[in-house]
Amino acid sequence: MIGLISATAAGAAARDRLAAAWPDRTRVYEGPAGEAVRAAFAECDRLVCFLATGATVRLLAPLLGDKAADPGVVCVDEGGRFAVSLVGGHGGGANELAHEVAQLLGAEPVVTTATDAVGLAGLDTLGLPAEGAVAAVSRALLDGEPVSLEAESAWPLPPVPFAGQGAYTVRLTDRAVQPGPREVLLRPPSLVVGVGASRGAPVGEVLGLIEEALREAGLSVRSVAELATVDAKSEEPGIVAAAGRLGVPLVTYPADELAAVAVPNPSDAPLAAVGTPSVAEAAALRTGGELLVPKRKSAASPAMATCAVVRRPGRGRLAVVGLGPGARDLLTPRAAAELRRASVLVGLDQYVDQIRDLIRPGTRVLESGLGAEEERARTAVAEARKGHAVALIGSGDAGVYAMASPALAEASDDIDVVGVPGVTAALAAGAVLGAPLGHDHVSISLSDLHTPWEVIERRVRAAAEADIVVTFYNPRSRGRDWQLPKALAVLSGHREPETPVGVVRNASRPDESARLTTLAGLDPATVDMMTVVTVGNTATRNIAGRMVTPRGYRWQHAPEGAR
Repeated sequence: MIGLISATAAGAAARDRLAAAWPDRTRVYEGPAGEAVRAAFAECDRLVCFLATGATVRLLAPLLGDKAADPGVVCVDEGGRFAVSLVGGHGGGANELAHEVAQLLGAEPVVTTATDAVGLAGLDTLGLPAEGAVAAVSRALLDGEPVSLEAESAWPLPPVPFAGQGAYTVRLTDRAVQPGPREVLLRPPSLVVGVGASRGAPVGEVLGLIEEALREAGLSVRSVAELATVDAKSEEPGIVAAAGRLGVPLVTYPADELAAVAVPNPSDAPLAAVGTPSVAEAAALRTGGELLVPKRKSAASPAMATCAVVRRPGRGRLAVVGLGPGARDLLTPRAAAELRRASVLVGLDQYVDQIRDLIRPGTRVLESGLGAEEERARTAVAEARKGHAVALIGSGDAGVYAMASPALAEASDDIDVVGVPGVTAALAAGAVLGAPLGHDHVSISLSDLHTPWEVIERRVRAAAEADIVVTFYNPRSRGRDWQLPKALAVLSGHREPETPVGVVRNASRPDESARLTTLAGLDPATVDMMTVVTVGNTATRNIAGRMVTPRGYRWQHAPEGAR
């Protein structure tokens, strides 16, 4: 919960804008500022104070304890010009909150954390528990000193500029080891603990068994990703409470699924009780991986709990990212976040150039030229299979005539795949032209490099006969100059010569150009590969110089008095 505190009318107005935008995330604290800050500090995990930074510092000073536990605090000035990350930048989430608040209020985020200031991913912001000399190793990274990465298992980390060997080390491990004086331990969520329990098993017995099993196996409790059990035990109080105290989710599986998992230690007791010869081992192995701790029972007499531990393999992550039509303000926040998260970026060289300033230090960039789409897709999937966090970029929307299709054709279920939508060329061009896509519409690529012309022509004819607005991608190049006239001729057999046609080149880019013509008046020689051509249907009109396709609502055709 985010606590909101203000002391003036201007501050209250900005505060109320946040409260209205985030009704489920925020709580307004009224009354004197000092009392409000103290109450919010005790009850919330983050605060936004619409107060001067000096006043906020004085109010916070007696409350501050441990930066790992204190809430993050953001200050917004009286004029709403700046959102300042004051304390708890990383651990308290204030840096991220400052950016969110600034975006909502139209302010400038002010973040002075050293790593954030230079675009470096902080070791305590990688999404994994970090132990050891975080400040010292972070300083070494900032100073350009060599910091080596020792990964005991592959895990998709955000970009960090690691070197081969150095005096400082970051070790990715789920083993219960102590960090050295110049070392940071990162704990991947690699351990799955399968749990079985008799009815009424105390939480202390369940939790004690888990902790003992991990300790004797030399494994860190901070790498436990989840507890797993059979559906019949989904509400068993001792298991539910143990997951809560560990701060991990409880995952359950049907008995028949667990019965199909091969285990080393089946038993008749759980088969009779819940319908599977194994609960702890089968539930842990259900996610795949290596059995590190076979089934063991608690020390109580009679034993009421069992557990088993599996190390699941790290899964690479492939984000297929649409960059939009080219303008930076049409790059979505989600796309920008994925670019910052990726340790490997794969893309066409000219698209990489568009977002090169967003690439974080330590990101490995694999770029290639035109005509290498399949190679880029294979490369991105191969890098993800190595355990990396990969971003595969394309213009517009990655799923529309772009990289998502060849990448997903290469990928299997051994990696995680995330799609990040982008603004397509058709949408960007449509916004420039007016509202040509106001009713049913279709996009057709006229490139016959991958699709036979006979198939393309059949699709154009179907759209023409169905009276659907058509947007042509890849309409004409130096080596393909006859396809667009042929497609226009097909449409002309079903539409009047005066049908509006919109032509937009480099939509949203600095050299954007657009014109509105007609089906009879379009000269195909004025079109190239950077152009999108939108042909209206029989209802499309030129209204005040804008291309408009009506929705077809009845009121649009009704007499004036009947509306």
